[in-house]
Amino acid sequence: MKNPMLEVVSLLLEKLLLIANLKLFSSGTPGEDKKSNFYEINSFLRGDVLEVPRTHLTHYGIYLGDNRVAHMMPDILLALTDDQELTRKVVSNKRLILGVIGRVASIRVDTVEDFAYGGDILANHLDESLQKQALVNEEVAQRAEKLLGMTPYSLLWNNCEHFVTYCRYGTRISPQADKFCEVVKIIIRDQRSVLASAVLGVASIVCLGMASYTTLPAIFIPFCLWMVG
Repeated sequence: MKNPMLEVVSLLLEKLLLIANLKLFSSGTPGEDKKSNFYEINSFLRGDVLEVPRTHLTHYGIYLGDNRVAHMMPDILLALTDDQELTRKVVSNKRLILGVIGRVASIRVDTVEDFAYGGDILANHLDESLQKQALVNEEVAQRAEKLLGMTPYSLLWNNCEHFVTYCRYGTRISPQADKFCEVVKIIIRDQRSVLASAVLGVASIVCLGMASYTTLPAIFIPFCLWMVG
Protein backbone atom coordinates (compact mmCIF):
# COMPACT_ATOMS: atom_id res chain seq x y z
CA MET A 1 0.00 0.00 0.00
CA LYS A 2 1.37 3.43 -0.93
CA ASN A 3 2.24 5.96 1.75
CA PRO A 4 -0.35 8.82 1.58
CA MET A 5 2.21 11.43 2.65
CA LEU A 6 4.59 10.38 -0.12
CA GLU A 7 1.70 10.65 -2.56
CA VAL A 8 0.99 14.20 -1.37
CA VAL A 9 4.65 15.27 -1.63
CA SER A 10 4.90 13.69 -5.08
CA LEU A 11 1.77 15.52 -6.21
CA LEU A 12 2.94 18.90 -4.95
CA LEU A 13 6.36 18.54 -6.58
CA GLU A 14 4.76 17.42 -9.84
CA LYS A 15 2.43 20.42 -9.95
CA LEU A 16 5.16 22.89 -9.05
CA LEU A 17 7.40 21.55 -11.82
CA LEU A 18 4.49 21.60 -14.27
CA ILE A 19 3.74 25.24 -13.52
CA ALA A 20 7.41 26.25 -13.46
CA ASN A 21 8.00 24.91 -16.97
CA LEU A 22 5.03 26.65 -18.57
CA LYS A 23 4.83 30.28 -19.66
CA LEU A 24 1.89 31.18 -17.47
CA PHE A 25 1.38 34.90 -17.26
CA SER A 26 1.80 37.91 -19.34
CA SER A 27 3.09 40.72 -17.30
CA GLY A 28 6.59 42.08 -17.71
CA THR A 29 8.97 41.33 -14.86
CA PRO A 30 12.21 43.10 -15.65
CA GLY A 31 15.39 41.86 -14.03
CA GLU A 32 17.24 43.95 -11.48
CA ASP A 33 20.20 44.54 -13.82
CA LYS A 34 19.90 45.66 -17.40
CA LYS A 35 22.28 44.42 -20.02
CA SER A 36 23.06 46.40 -23.12
CA ASN A 37 21.39 45.00 -26.25
CA PHE A 38 21.41 46.39 -29.77
CA TYR A 39 18.01 46.86 -31.40
CA GLU A 40 17.38 47.45 -35.06
CA ILE A 41 14.75 50.04 -34.20
CA ASN A 42 14.54 51.17 -37.81
CA SER A 43 13.08 47.77 -38.70
CA PHE A 44 10.05 48.35 -36.44
CA LEU A 45 6.98 49.94 -38.00
CA ARG A 46 4.36 52.01 -36.21
CA GLY A 47 1.64 49.57 -35.11
CA ASP A 48 3.92 46.52 -34.86
CA VAL A 49 3.48 44.16 -31.91
CA LEU A 50 6.76 43.88 -29.99
CA GLU A 51 7.29 40.77 -27.91
CA VAL A 52 9.92 40.17 -25.22
CA PRO A 53 10.18 36.48 -24.20
CA ARG A 54 11.13 35.87 -20.57
CA THR A 55 11.85 32.64 -18.67
CA HIS A 56 8.26 32.05 -17.55
CA LEU A 57 6.33 34.77 -19.35
CA THR A 58 6.22 36.97 -22.42
CA HIS A 59 5.69 40.72 -22.35
CA TYR A 60 3.97 42.59 -25.19
CA GLY A 61 3.70 46.14 -26.45
CA ILE A 62 2.68 48.21 -29.47
CA TYR A 63 5.36 50.21 -31.27
CA LEU A 64 4.24 53.82 -31.76
CA GLY A 65 7.25 55.02 -33.73
CA ASP A 66 10.11 57.34 -32.70
CA ASN A 67 11.53 54.77 -30.27
CA ARG A 68 8.26 54.64 -28.25
CA VAL A 69 6.37 51.54 -27.10
CA ALA A 70 2.92 51.47 -25.49
CA HIS A 71 2.51 48.58 -23.07
CA MET A 72 0.49 47.61 -20.01
CA MET A 73 2.47 47.48 -16.77
CA PRO A 74 1.19 46.69 -13.25
CA ASP A 75 2.48 49.36 -10.85
CA ILE A 76 1.45 49.79 -7.21
CA LEU A 77 2.86 53.32 -7.22
CA LEU A 78 -0.12 54.46 -9.29
CA ALA A 79 -2.38 53.79 -6.31
CA LEU A 80 -0.10 55.61 -3.87
CA THR A 81 0.81 58.87 -5.59
CA ASP A 82 -0.18 61.24 -8.38
CA ASP A 83 3.42 62.39 -8.83
CA GLN A 84 4.12 61.74 -12.50
CA GLU A 85 7.84 62.24 -11.98
CA LEU A 86 7.84 59.11 -9.80
CA THR A 87 5.42 56.97 -11.81
CA ARG A 88 7.17 57.81 -15.09
CA LYS A 89 10.33 56.01 -13.98
CA VAL A 90 10.91 52.42 -15.19
CA VAL A 91 8.79 50.04 -13.11
CA SER A 92 10.87 47.95 -10.69
CA ASN A 93 10.15 44.32 -9.77
CA LYS A 94 8.72 45.32 -6.39
CA ARG A 95 6.39 47.89 -7.91
CA LEU A 96 5.31 45.38 -10.53
CA ILE A 97 4.59 42.49 -8.14
CA LEU A 98 2.66 44.71 -5.74
CA GLY A 99 0.79 46.15 -8.71
CA VAL A 100 -0.26 42.64 -9.78
CA ILE A 101 -1.49 41.92 -6.24
CA GLY A 102 -3.25 45.28 -6.03
CA ARG A 103 -4.64 44.84 -9.57
CA VAL A 104 -3.58 48.35 -10.62
CA ALA A 105 -1.74 49.10 -13.85
CA SER A 106 -1.33 51.64 -16.59
CA ILE A 107 -0.88 51.56 -20.32
CA ARG A 108 2.27 53.66 -20.56
CA VAL A 109 4.84 54.70 -23.13
CA ASP A 110 8.51 53.77 -22.70
CA THR A 111 11.55 53.66 -24.95
CA VAL A 112 12.29 50.39 -26.74
CA GLU A 113 15.27 49.84 -24.45
CA ASP A 114 13.24 50.32 -21.27
CA PHE A 115 10.44 48.13 -22.65
CA ALA A 116 12.82 45.27 -23.49
CA TYR A 117 14.84 45.64 -20.26
CA GLY A 118 17.74 43.66 -21.66
CA GLY A 119 15.65 41.01 -23.43
CA ASP A 120 15.42 40.11 -27.10
CA ILE A 121 12.57 41.53 -29.16
CA LEU A 122 10.36 39.73 -31.66
CA ALA A 123 8.13 41.74 -34.00
CA ASN A 124 4.63 40.57 -34.99
CA HIS A 125 5.27 36.99 -33.85
CA LEU A 126 1.65 36.82 -32.67
CA ASP A 127 0.41 37.15 -36.27
CA GLU A 128 1.88 33.73 -37.03
CA SER A 129 1.17 32.00 -33.72
CA LEU A 130 -2.47 33.14 -33.56
CA GLN A 131 -3.04 32.99 -37.32
CA LYS A 132 -5.25 36.05 -37.19
CA GLN A 133 -5.64 38.87 -39.68
CA ALA A 134 -4.08 42.03 -38.29
CA LEU A 135 -5.65 45.46 -38.62
CA VAL A 136 -3.91 48.23 -40.53
CA ASN A 137 -0.82 49.31 -38.58
CA GLU A 138 -1.93 52.92 -38.19
CA GLU A 139 -5.25 51.81 -36.71
CA VAL A 140 -3.37 49.51 -34.33
CA ALA A 141 -1.22 52.40 -33.11
CA GLN A 142 -4.20 54.72 -32.75
CA ARG A 143 -6.08 52.12 -30.67
CA ALA A 144 -3.08 51.85 -28.36
CA GLU A 145 -2.79 55.63 -28.00
CA LYS A 146 -6.47 55.97 -27.10
CA LEU A 147 -6.04 53.47 -24.24
CA LEU A 148 -3.07 55.22 -22.59
CA GLY A 149 -3.57 55.80 -18.87
CA MET A 150 -4.58 53.84 -15.77
CA THR A 151 -6.46 50.57 -16.12
CA PRO A 152 -7.53 47.68 -13.87
CA TYR A 153 -5.18 44.71 -14.06
CA SER A 154 -5.89 40.99 -14.04
CA LEU A 155 -3.47 38.19 -14.84
CA LEU A 156 -6.27 36.18 -16.42
CA TRP A 157 -8.69 38.77 -17.82
CA ASN A 158 -6.80 42.00 -18.54
CA ASN A 159 -3.05 41.71 -19.03
CA CYS A 160 -0.56 43.09 -21.59
CA GLU A 161 -1.45 40.34 -24.06
CA HIS A 162 -5.14 41.26 -23.93
CA PHE A 163 -4.12 44.87 -24.61
CA VAL A 164 -2.04 44.14 -27.71
CA THR A 165 -4.45 41.58 -29.19
CA TYR A 166 -7.28 44.09 -28.90
CA CYS A 167 -5.19 46.74 -30.62
CA ARG A 168 -3.83 44.38 -33.29
CA TYR A 169 -6.82 42.12 -34.01
CA GLY A 170 -9.84 43.79 -32.41
CA THR A 171 -10.34 40.92 -29.93
CA ARG A 172 -9.03 40.62 -26.37
CA ILE A 173 -7.41 37.19 -26.02
CA SER A 174 -4.46 35.80 -24.06
CA PRO A 175 -3.12 32.35 -24.98
CA GLN A 176 -0.84 32.46 -21.94
CA ALA A 177 -3.79 32.99 -19.59
CA ASP A 178 -5.68 30.21 -21.41
CA LYS A 179 -2.70 27.90 -20.86
CA PHE A 180 -2.76 28.68 -17.14
CA CYS A 181 -6.48 27.81 -16.99
CA GLU A 182 -5.73 24.50 -18.67
CA VAL A 183 -3.10 23.78 -16.00
CA VAL A 184 -5.68 24.53 -13.30
CA LYS A 185 -8.10 22.12 -14.97
CA ILE A 186 -5.44 19.40 -14.99
CA ILE A 187 -4.80 19.93 -11.27
CA ILE A 188 -8.51 19.87 -10.42
CA ARG A 189 -9.18 16.75 -12.49
CA ASP A 190 -6.33 14.89 -10.80
CA GLN A 191 -8.02 12.97 -7.99
CA ARG A 192 -4.82 13.10 -5.96
CA SER A 193 -5.60 16.79 -5.47
CA VAL A 194 -8.52 15.69 -3.29
CA LEU A 195 -6.17 13.59 -1.17
CA ALA A 196 -3.62 16.40 -0.96
CA SER A 197 -6.18 18.99 0.12
CA ALA A 198 -7.69 16.59 2.66
CA VAL A 199 -4.31 15.79 4.22
CA LEU A 200 -3.36 19.48 4.34
CA GLY A 201 -6.74 20.28 5.88
CA VAL A 202 -6.24 17.69 8.62
CA ALA A 203 -2.71 18.98 9.20
CA SER A 204 -4.00 22.55 9.61
CA ILE A 205 -6.57 21.36 12.16
CA VAL A 206 -3.90 19.47 14.08
CA CYS A 207 -1.49 22.41 14.07
CA LEU A 208 -3.93 25.31 14.51
CA GLY A 209 -6.74 23.60 16.39
CA MET A 210 -10.41 22.99 15.68
CA ALA A 211 -11.82 26.31 14.49
CA SER A 212 -14.10 27.53 11.72
CA TYR A 213 -11.19 28.94 9.69
CA THR A 214 -9.48 25.54 9.68
CA THR A 215 -12.40 23.09 9.75
CA LEU A 216 -14.56 24.59 7.01
CA PRO A 217 -11.78 24.77 4.39
CA ALA A 218 -10.67 21.25 5.37
CA ILE A 219 -14.17 19.99 4.53
CA PHE A 220 -15.30 22.13 1.63
CA ILE A 221 -12.09 22.29 -0.46
CA PRO A 222 -11.73 18.47 -0.82
CA PHE A 223 -15.49 18.20 -1.37
CA CYS A 224 -15.49 20.81 -4.14
CA LEU A 225 -12.45 19.23 -5.81
CA TRP A 226 -14.16 15.86 -5.66
CA MET A 227 -17.36 17.19 -7.21
CA VAL A 228 -15.71 19.04 -10.10
CA GLY A 229 -12.94 16.49 -10.70
